[in-house]
Amino acid sequence: MRPDHTPTDPTGCSRAGPGTVDAEPDTRLKLASAVMFVADLDRSAGFYRELLGWEVTVRDNTVALLVSPDGFQLYLRDKGSHASHPLGHIGPQYLMWTADSEHDLRRCVRLLRARSAHVTTTSGDGFTVVEGHDPDHVPVLVTYPGPDHAPRHQIMQRIYTW
Repeated sequence: MRPDHTPTDPTGCSRAGPGTVDAEPDTRLKLASAVMFVADLDRSAGFYRELLGWEVTVRDNTVALLVSPDGFQLYLRDKGSHASHPLGHIGPQYLMWTADSEHDLRRCVRLLRARSAHVTTTSGDGFTVVEGHDPDHVPVLVTYPGPDHAPRHQIMQRIYTW
């Protein structure tokens, strides 16, 4: 036990209650990377490179790493044409991206319309959401402005649809 009699977990972190860990007041994690399984690496790498405007920095026969100007990483892992992505199951369902400007959002709409059979645009709560699909039919959502400029005050209806 620590001197204040707060129990600790095996890593030595104090636990404030079941399933909680006290953090340093200035500690904050930020999302750095995402991993997506894809059916065709070349096709998906080309799509995301064009949509996001990111560079492919590392690549082999089964994985490509795209990196944003601010360092976020998107790993694309080729799983072959027989892999599936069941929406509505446990785990991440899709990623939401934020355009830099209205002009950039319109560019994304044009790209998604050229590559997706169905693209929708909805607005509300001070921002716009464009939804299309990637080459594997995984939903792709692009918003403008981002939550740093238009804080979200309600849950988007799209979150409830799966």
